[in-house]
Amino acid sequence: MIDTFLVPEKTTVSAKGDGPAVDVVSAGNRVFLLSLEIENVVEQESLDVSIFGSADGTAWTPKPLTNFPQKFYRGQHPLLLDLSAQKDVKFLRAHWEVHRWGRGSETPMFEFAIRLKEVPSDILKEAMAEAKTLV
Repeated sequence: MIDTFLVPEKTTVSAKGDGPAVDVVSAGNRVFLLSLEIENVVEQESLDVSIFGSADGTAWTPKPLTNFPQKFYRGQHPLLLDLSAQKDVKFLRAHWEVHRWGRGSETPMFEFAIRLKEVPSDILKEAMAEAKTLV
């Protein structure tokens, strides 16, 4: 069961960048919960985070597999990533871009982390069954 970080805790950024490649081959289930936790920010700035996939850990998909909606404030933001139809994706990596506007320093600053956690198949089946009863 995969439970790791795409972006390590307490990562502080002031420019665009990429997290390390994370191997997801050992996942028993290819559905993951991504949790973006923004721990610290300055005012008048934005954070854009995208998740890219790779078959070999070096060549990345030209378009992101998913992305978080643009963020401006502290908080926790969950997102499901379903790779069941993309068997060739063996590695994941986060890419971020930061922007700042307004008064004061022009340098943005975000302190954040992205946790990657495999969703167990039994929990996923239960949630899908419950969702069908709501329709």
